[in-house]
This record gives sequence, structure tokens and C-alpha cells, in this order.
Amino acid sequence: MNLIITSLISFLQIYFVLLIVRILLSWFQTAEWAGQIISFLAPITDPYLNIFRSIIPPLGGIDISAILAIFLLQFVQSSLAQFSAATLAGGF
Repeated sequence: MNLIITSLISFLQIYFVLLIVRILLSWFQTAEWAGQIISFLAPITDPYLNIFRSIIPPLGGIDISAILAIFLLQFVQSSLAQFSAATLAGGF
């Protein structure tokens, strides 16, 4: 069980980095090199981001739904880490 949780935490850490890169590169959409990377990352990250975009529309051209998506991802990751620590300590 701990191996599954640890693997899931590692996956979420990698996905977090991909989200950050995707969000930062959205500021440079006109650059050719950024467009290539975005086209690679969009199918991976946009389904998750679209969940939050449907809840929170852009305000004044600023997409704040990504902030909520990152917070939720970090919350899930830290919750899994605490559950894993409790499992190792014999709490569950």
C-alpha cells in the first residue's frame, strides 16, 4: 500500500511541474519554441485545468483557475504524504 501511495505522490510532483511549465509558457505563446512545448503539454495538462476553467471563468483576461488547480493538487499531495506517514507509523 505504501508503494502505491509513494508512486502516486511522485506522479503528482511530476504533474505539478508540468502544470507550472504549461502555465508559465502560456505567457509566451507568440514565441515559436514555447508553442512547440505547449502543444506537447496541452493534451496532458489541459483536461485537468479545464475542470477549473469551467468553474471559474477568466476575470479581466486573467485565468485564475490555474491557481485553484495548483492548490488542490498540492492539497491532495500533502494529504497523501500525511496518510503515508501515518501508515508507516502504524496509525492505520
